Amino acid sequence: MTSASGEPIPSITDATLNDIATNGIWSGAGLDINPAALNVARALLAALQAPGEGGELPAELARLVAGVREVSTFSLPRIISDGTRLSAFTIKLNTSEPRPLVVMPAGWNPYGWLPFMYSYLTLASRGYHVLAYTPRGIGIPGWVSTSDGYIEVAGPHDWADGSTVLDYAQEYFAPSRIGFLGESYGSGISQLVAAHDPANRVSAVVALSTWGNLATSLYDNGTRHIMAVKALIGFTGAPEGKEETKFAPETWQILKDFEKGANLDEVVAWGTERSPEAYVDVTNARGIPTFVSNTWHESLFPAGSVLDTFDRLAVPKHLNMWIGDHGAPEGPGLAGLVGGLPFPGLKVPMQEAYDWLDHFLRGVDNEVPSWPQVNNQVMFTYQTKPVPGLGNRITVPAHREPSAELSDVTTSIETWYLNGNGGNGDGMLQDKQAAGWSRSFTAGHETAATAMDDIIKTGQKEWFGNPKPYDLAAFERPRLLVWATEQLTGTGGVARRIRGTATVRVTVRNTERDATLVAYLFDVAPDGTARIITHEPCTVTDLDPNEDRTVIWRLQPAAYDLPDGHRLALVVNSRDKLYAFTGKVDSTTAISSLSGDEAALELPLG
Repeated sequence: MTSASGEPIPSITDATLNDIATNGIWSGAGLDINPAALNVARALLAALQAPGEGGELPAELARLVAGVREVSTFSLPRIISDGTRLSAFTIKLNTSEPRPLVVMPAGWNPYGWLPFMYSYLTLASRGYHVLAYTPRGIGIPGWVSTSDGYIEVAGPHDWADGSTVLDYAQEYFAPSRIGFLGESYGSGISQLVAAHDPANRVSAVVALSTWGNLATSLYDNGTRHIMAVKALIGFTGAPEGKEETKFAPETWQILKDFEKGANLDEVVAWGTERSPEAYVDVTNARGIPTFVSNTWHESLFPAGSVLDTFDRLAVPKHLNMWIGDHGAPEGPGLAGLVGGLPFPGLKVPMQEAYDWLDHFLRGVDNEVPSWPQVNNQVMFTYQTKPVPGLGNRITVPAHREPSAELSDVTTSIETWYLNGNGGNGDGMLQDKQAAGWSRSFTAGHETAATAMDDIIKTGQKEWFGNPKPYDLAAFERPRLLVWATEQLTGTGGVARRIRGTATVRVTVRNTERDATLVAYLFDVAPDGTARIITHEPCTVTDLDPNEDRTVIWRLQPAAYDLPDGHRLALVVNSRDKLYAFTGKVDSTTAISSLSGDEAALELPLG
């Protein structure tokens, strides 16, 4: 038997499942899905379509498929929405008793709904009807999981598609309740459909690796997040060089304007319309229970706007923040996490998502009502052991820290002032104000101080116990500036419990009219090795070459324990591969501290 793409269905072994469990769902030189995850999905679909004719399955997966087949019927319908055929996959439980339905819009990937077959079977085994569908325009031409139409990036047509899917679902399943579960693109669509469905039919939402404000995810602090958009444009299923053919003309024009830095007011309006944050009042009025799961080092949809949106929700709600990047925590549980686990806690991200649905859709009397609103995993507090050739393996999962409300996470602010150190070497972070100094660097060059090596995948390695190492001494001083504390001490082996959103205030001058600044906060060990805590860019435009302008911007939120004896370092450069550089290469940027507006780092503690 072959797949929709004409390839033979692979046999799945324990090694295949171990690949997903130890490496996650992302792989490849660019943005792509781990072949092991795709192989599992294709094998599961084949096993449903023609038992015994595809490749072999490990015993646990075979039991899952057999159990679902025994109690349900599956189908591959095409749901017509305003003339556009949407590819869908359904599992209908064979019972006259009304059962709840989980709708899963696919994430942004060339394979549409296919990669998460394991999750659909898992939901069915828990007592749900399941309907997964691919949003319009997404997918490789000719694949069974590809939808017709053109991508509109979670716009009004996608909301209407979601309501059409619900019309189909009500007639086909007659469900008792309806919930949405989405990962990435599917998570934003889930929230937007729930807020816009004219019949208000969505009883609960699970939003994994989601966005709060799409506009600020694309463009914030005057800086375009260019790498994320480039990666997504190339991940739709279009043939290389023909990416434009996947998008509605108006959408493509917005993306091209964004790439060029043109008509940014229109880009912001376009992104705002596609933001769950813009419809929080509707979500609150409808009382839709909302579960959000995100990561600290999220490279597609930065965590700050997600937390801002979550804070405004006045419904039953829960937020999990995890170590890593987009899709890393929940990916294995969606794609095929069975058997032995490479580290304890790997199942928790999806287990808690399912528990949320069980409580609000099935009425299960579980622990969900007693959960705190917020549960933050503290970065890199896991314990690991080296595995030859494979890096580190987690032996004890990272600490999770519950909070009754998001506002409880930060309990105080510690201010560190930047000094000039007389222009000799790195500056200091100190507790006394320092004004009247100025330090300069050459702008326009990437440096060893960078947010990540690879979009998504650097953070995925963090999730599995292997955060990127840095060397503070190797940072190129002519092209950046460094300020650091002395070695810090505290109680319980922790010098500082960093909890929340840090703020940077500096005065900037540039020899040209525009300047981009990227601020990074590092944990520096006694041997000079470092780990990144957080970062964020800021772009200043229309500068007079002789003008000093004070700028203040927030870094991305973090939960991080700085160990005893370590230093805290603030690094500022002008260019990071994630972001558009606005300015002139080899111009000179000066950072200074003015009396009354002293340069400072405000550090949130909890």
